[in-house]
Amino acid sequence: MDNYIAGFPNAVQEILEAIRMRIRKAAPDAKETVKYGIPTFILQGKNLVHFGAWKEHVGFYPTPTGIEKFKKELSGYEGAKGSVKFPLDKPIPFALITRIVKFRVGEHLDRAAAQVQKQ
Repeated sequence: MDNYIAGFPNAVQEILEAIRMRIRKAAPDAKETVKYGIPTFILQGKNLVHFGAWKEHVGFYPTPTGIEKFKKELSGYEGAKGSVKFPLDKPIPFALITRIVKFRVGEHLDRAAAQVQKQ
């Protein structure tokens, strides 16, 4: 992940590191890796969230459920079923990213608990 972030201009590196730190804080048990060519956090072997920088935006990929849960807050941003684009020329909504990650952690842990109960 360090190499990925280092490949961008300083201003973008700062944004990516800020996102990374917020994800780490919201999901302390998640592991960092790179998947699909972008930084990814994995919790208990499953993808939690991905993020990456592009020419004019930072992409944040919290899966479709993460987008759906926060669709009202995300309505001012371009996005798709499982992704959202935060323009680099506007303030990044770090607090919203934290809330989405915490939601994804809870969702993930709930699913893991349900799997255990099925067994």
